[in-house]
Amino acid sequence: MSNALVSIIVNNYNYQRFLTEAIDSALKQTYCNTEVIVVDDGSTDGSLEIIASYGRRIIPLLKGNGGQNSALNAGFSLSRGDVVLFLDSDDVLCPTAVTAAIDAFSDPDVVKVHWPWLEWDESSRATGKVWWKSLPDGDMRDLVLRAGPEGVAGYLPSGNAYPRKFLQGVFPLPDVRRSAGCGSYNGETHWAARPGPDLYLATLAALHGRMKQVEEPQACYRMHEHNGYQSLKFEERLRFDLALFDYASKAAAEHCHKLGIPVNRDLWRANSWAHRVQRAARDIVSLVPFGGSFILVDGDEWKADPSMSGRKRMPFLERDGKYWGNPRDDENAIEELERLREAGAQFIVFAWSTFWWFDYYVGLRQYLRTRFLCVLENDSIVMFDLRREGVPE
Repeated sequence: MSNALVSIIVNNYNYQRFLTEAIDSALKQTYCNTEVIVVDDGSTDGSLEIIASYGRRIIPLLKGNGGQNSALNAGFSLSRGDVVLFLDSDDVLCPTAVTAAIDAFSDPDVVKVHWPWLEWDESSRATGKVWWKSLPDGDMRDLVLRAGPEGVAGYLPSGNAYPRKFLQGVFPLPDVRRSAGCGSYNGETHWAARPGPDLYLATLAALHGRMKQVEEPQACYRMHEHNGYQSLKFEERLRFDLALFDYASKAAAEHCHKLGIPVNRDLWRANSWAHRVQRAARDIVSLVPFGGSFILVDGDEWKADPSMSGRKRMPFLERDGKYWGNPRDDENAIEELERLREAGAQFIVFAWSTFWWFDYYVGLRQYLRTRFLCVLENDSIVMFDLRREGVPE
C-alpha cells in the first residue's frame, strides 16, 4: 500500500468552532495521496460557510440530519480510497497519522489501525494527558469470542483507519439509535452523544483480521463541555453503554454465525461492564433509602454523579466532593471513613474493581467486618450499613 489512496472522512454537526482545525489537520498530512471528504449532517450553525471556504481542496457532502452513522455511510459511499480514516470534527489528526497508518497496513492481515491520543482542551491547548496508551494489538478474535465487544476494550471515538475491503463487508452502518433501542436519544440529544459506530466497527474488525497499534500518538482528542458522551449524566451514559453493547454484541454474534463460530451472547451480556454496573446500581438504590447517602469505592471508574436516583453519592477518598485517590494506609482509610460517617454517610459500597482493597487494606477490612453489618455481597459489590455499629449475632 505504499502509494494507496487514503480517504479522510470528516463528519460534522454544528461544530463550527472546531471544524477548521479538523479539516486543516486532514489536509496537512505528510502523506500526499489523500482525498478529504467533509460530510455535514444538517448543521444549523456556520459550518456550511466554513466548508464552502475550502473550495476544491475538499469534497463536500451536505445532507439532512440523520445521525453520525448516516453521515459516515454517505461519506464512505462517496470515497474512493483503498484506506479510509474517519475523523470527528472536534478532533484533530497529527501530520504523520496517515503515513503511520499506511506503514501499519504493510501487513495485509491488518484490518484496523489505531493509536494513542493527546488530550486537548476546547482552546486547543494540550493538557498533558494521553488517552488509550494501550490498545488492542494483534489477533483479538479469541478475546471477542470469549467476551464479546469488551474483547476490544479501548476502542476510540474517531481517527481509526480501515482497509476498504473490510469496510465494504460491513457498510452501510445501521441506525444504532433505533436498532439498539435508544429511543430516548431524540432530536434534543447532542448529535455526538447518540450511539455511534465505534464499538460496532472495532468488534467486527477483530473478527476479520488483526489490529495494529501505532505507538506514538497520532491525533488529539478534544475535551469540551459539549463532548457527546462525556457530557452525559451517569444514568444517561449507562443507558448509552447498555444499548451500544447490546447492539454491538448482536452484530458480532450474527457475524460469528456467518463464520460458523458458536458464541454465548448471554454470557457476554452478563459479564459486560455496563450490565454489571447496572445490576450494582439497582442493588444500591434498593438498599439505600431515598434521600440517603452512601460512599462509593470504585476508583472513580463509574464517573457517577453526586446524586444517584435521589441518593447522595460520596467518592472515596474525598476532598470537597471530588475523588481524591486511594488511602495511603489503613489508618488513613479508617480516619476518612469516620469523617464521612460524621458527614452523613449511611452505607459504604465497594465495586468489584476495588475488591483488592480487602487484601491490601487488611485493617480497614477488619474494621468494617467487625463493626458494621454487611448487607450485600455478590460478584459486583460489597455493601456495609454504617448507620450503627455492632454486627448482630
